[in-house]
Amino acid sequence: MRLFHFSHDPEITRFEPRPVSIPSERPPGREWLNGPLVWAIDEPHQAMYLFPRDCPRILIWQTPETRDEDLGPWRGERSDRIIAHIEQAWLERVRTASICRYELPPAAFEDLHDAGMWISRSAVEPSAMEVIFDIPGALAALGVELRAMPSLTSLRGLWETSLHASGIRLRNAAGW
Repeated sequence: MRLFHFSHDPEITRFEPRPVSIPSERPPGREWLNGPLVWAIDEPHQAMYLFPRDCPRILIWQTPETRDEDLGPWRGERSDRIIAHIEQAWLERVRTASICRYELPPAAFEDLHDAGMWISRSAVEPSAMEVIFDIPGALAALGVELRAMPSLTSLRGLWETSLHASGIRLRNAAGW
């Protein structure tokens, strides 16, 4: 198993636990997830973070529970593993940005059992770092179709389907 952390900073030699910048509403008993932690994403879900940091995005994929009637309207006839929706206003930044993918030692982390998220309560030193200069190409290589649209607000209904939907940085989306 491989775990990653994505950043625009190519000089990180040690990840220190820190609280999230903007706390999220958490279920009772899980408020600690807003506290000081080092976050990582597993290899199958890394596409969720292969974007400029503040880019609002919604990623969807099929799960074993996905019903056939939910596939067509959202996926169409495509066979990509994941569909990533971004706003048209972010497309040029996604095309021209680079991002650093740090590999982290799995032994330091515990699985949250939530869309590939892992956390460490202690400092972690990366074992490797790679700069990705072609984000759209890296997404395509992971089986991700990138779709740009004027606004993400028309996708609010995704959370009412049987598809998995992950919304990231939606506070930055126009009209969200």
